[in-house]
Amino acid sequence: MTAISTVPPKRGRNVELALLLVAVGIVVLAYVNVELATGGSVPPDLLAHTGGLLAIAIAFHLVLRWRASYADPLILPIVTLLNGLGLVMIHRLDIANGRSITEGLAFRQLQWSALAVAIAIGALFVLRDHRTLRQKTYLSGAAGIVLLLLPLLPVIGREVNGARIWIGLGPFTFQPAELAKILLAIFFAGYLVQTRDVLSLAGNKVLGITFPRGRDLGPILAVWMLSVLVLVLETDLGTSLLLFGIFVSMLYVATERISWIAIGLGLAAAGAYVAYLLFSHLQTRVLIWLDTWSPEALQASDQIAKGIMGMASGGLLGTGLGRGRPDLNYFAESDLIFPSFGEELGLVGVFAILALYALLVERGLRTAIGLRDGFGKLLASGLAFAVALQVFVVVGGVTRVIPLTGLTLPFMAYGGSSLLTNWTLAALLLRISDHARRPLEELPVADEAPTEVVRLR
Repeated sequence: MTAISTVPPKRGRNVELALLLVAVGIVVLAYVNVELATGGSVPPDLLAHTGGLLAIAIAFHLVLRWRASYADPLILPIVTLLNGLGLVMIHRLDIANGRSITEGLAFRQLQWSALAVAIAIGALFVLRDHRTLRQKTYLSGAAGIVLLLLPLLPVIGREVNGARIWIGLGPFTFQPAELAKILLAIFFAGYLVQTRDVLSLAGNKVLGITFPRGRDLGPILAVWMLSVLVLVLETDLGTSLLLFGIFVSMLYVATERISWIAIGLGLAAAGAYVAYLLFSHLQTRVLIWLDTWSPEALQASDQIAKGIMGMASGGLLGTGLGRGRPDLNYFAESDLIFPSFGEELGLVGVFAILALYALLVERGLRTAIGLRDGFGKLLASGLAFAVALQVFVVVGGVTRVIPLTGLTLPFMAYGGSSLLTNWTLAALLLRISDHARRPLEELPVADEAPTEVVRLR
């Protein structure tokens, strides 16, 4: 019989604090590098410019010590570093475009970062146990669909660059599909944990693939089809791919059937082909993807071509922060921020950024493995896959692996909608990881009730 250790697990908060200081130090060093390259001197108010990020990070760290002391110690430093590097690049583009500190996009991004962290902290206070979200399964699904529908309304809906994915309230705009991905992940987790047995075992075989019964999979497929329909009407292929990818990945985790991957890829390809036939906007994007350097593609948009040339000029080690010309491209601080880093940090730099994202996804999946309840396993894995898929869609778009879809790089790209959503996603992962790493005797009494188990291989 295996003995149970009485040694309490390490909480990791001191490690988290040390890594946070390292992360902020890297951001400060990058900021100084930009200032030296563009202005030739270090600004006298350096601490005022960089102290905001440190204050945000330390405030979140202190809340974790108080409210989630067993949370994963790597998640917060990773997202802080990604957010900080994004601020540095946006500030560098502000300088290139002649924008002042107070009027620049970097200052707005820092304000959005502070608001995003405040909302994430609020989520940690409100959500003391992730299992309570299971009671909101269908409410989350309905709210997610409503958010996807909002841009179609005639008064508040906004169309930008051929995609109707924004809502506007006075001077403020918001992309509701960003928040919808979290709500739909909660819905998928709650529904799949109830139906995983019939989805794994029951059904009829067709060409060697076991399909579930319609009454078992019908509700979740209906929600998915409605989501895709709304997104097709909004011509937002990127979010459609993201939501469907989350759905398929969580379905695979719940059932452990590889056949769902093949089915999902087939459905995604069929949906993309139908959307290509229906919308000229998507046909143009495919042309730019397949034949970037043709006169027709360049006349439609040379955005990808400029991004590729910028990354090529960066080479292996990059031109150095502040020494390239990423400002020559369109939306260099949002849709094309990855090529901006590629030009000035080179291949080594963008590989380091991708390694940070990979580590963040790994911590999410590790959290899922360590949980004792099926709902939490599915939710943590769904949130981790959401980050992974969004990074793949963005990086794949700017490197011509797939067509450019218009999504933004999590935590780094300019935009309040993305920051608010992704910091909230990080807060959910921190709350769930606190539950996963907490000793059994310190868990709420409700944990003693039987729960569904979902294995992760």
